[in-house]
This record gives sequence, structure tokens and C-alpha cells, in this order.
Amino acid sequence: MEFKQLHSWNVNYKKAIQIQEILRNSLILKKPQVKVHKVAGTDVSFDKRGDRFFAGVVVHEIKSELEKIEEVTVTGRVKFPYIPGLLSFREAPILLRAFRKLKTNPDVILFDGQGIAHPRNFGLASHIGLILNKPSIGCAKSLLVGEYGEVGNKIGAYSKLVFNNKVVGAVLRTKINTKPVFVSPGHKVNLAFAVHIVLETGCGYRIPEPIRQAHILVNKIRTSY
Repeated sequence: MEFKQLHSWNVNYKKAIQIQEILRNSLILKKPQVKVHKVAGTDVSFDKRGDRFFAGVVVHEIKSELEKIEEVTVTGRVKFPYIPGLLSFREAPILLRAFRKLKTNPDVILFDGQGIAHPRNFGLASHIGLILNKPSIGCAKSLLVGEYGEVGNKIGAYSKLVFNNKVVGAVLRTKINTKPVFVSPGHKVNLAFAVHIVLETGCGYRIPEPIRQAHILVNKIRTSY
């Protein structure tokens, strides 16, 4: 995959926030007009013993069932500290390196992180989705911002996630008797589409299969490094 670099990654805290506040105005939050055949999932794993981390992208094709068609990994060194709300400045550079290796052109990308359910409405899924100019969805395992009501204990039940009086996502039950996930549009999708894709790629697990497989992949690489 090819893409344009929108800004430098060698920035401080203040500049990183300015970049988020400027770029969020370029987000498109509408249902894409393309038929979804290929879905990519991403994940990053960190070496707790040092400063090395591992990124992976796994692409599945949607047929009668999900079929894995490509996976890529890259290794690098952490250059940005962990700061809540600025995850993309830590993880995006290495994930973009992985996307450059990808031969498949996915129709939509799932991220283990936030889309617009973010303090400045510009989380990891929004940031990389904008850079790649691709429909992107955030599917996080924990809450970053917002409030929500009770979620029914059946697959597909959800509660709207509200932040600053705006609906920014859905707290979605993907598996009964299991904690819900936090779904939010990243770029070039709306909330209904994001929820649909997460459910369609669930495969009986809490986490969408493309993200789950990316998680397995990067941890395998990390433990064997």
C-alpha cells in the first residue's frame, strides 16, 4: 500500500495535540459506497524488557466465512512515550511500515484502538485511516472517553457512547456473558457501518477475527524474537 505522509512523527506533546486538532477536521464520517470484500486487522505488541515493539496487519476475505489471505509484520523501536490520547504517535509509525509491506488493498481496516471516541475525536483508527485514505474502524477493549447505558446480554446489543453531548461510538456486545467492546468510526465510515463490520467479523469471539489474528501474530513474533 502507498500513502502520503501528512506530518512529521518527531514531535512533542503540544505539537501532537495540535496535529490531532487540525486533522480531525478532515475526517469523513459517512457510510462508504464500496462493497466490502477484504477486511484488515492490526495490532502492536511491546517487549516489556526493552524498547522494541512488533506490529502486524492481517487481511481476511469475507466469503461464506472469513478466510485469511495475507499477513505482514515489522519490528521497530519505540520512539514516543505512552500518553493516553496520543497512542497514534506511538503506534502509527510502525503500523504504517507494516501497511507499506501489504500487497492486498483492504476495503476496510479494523484497529485495536479508538476512532472518534477520543478526547479530541481523533484516535488511532481515525489518524491512520486518514493517512491511508481508507475506511477505518476503532474497536477497543476499554473505555477512553464518554458515558453509556446498560448493554443487553445478547450478541448485537449495544448502548450509544456519548461524549461532549455527541454520539461518538457504541458499546457493543459481541459475545454473551462477555464484556462489550467499544466501537467508533475512524474515517470514511458511520457508526452503523462500523457496528455491522465488527459483528460480521466476530467469528464467535469478543474481538473481531482480523484483530484477533493480528494479536496472535505479533505476540508470536515477540515471544520468538
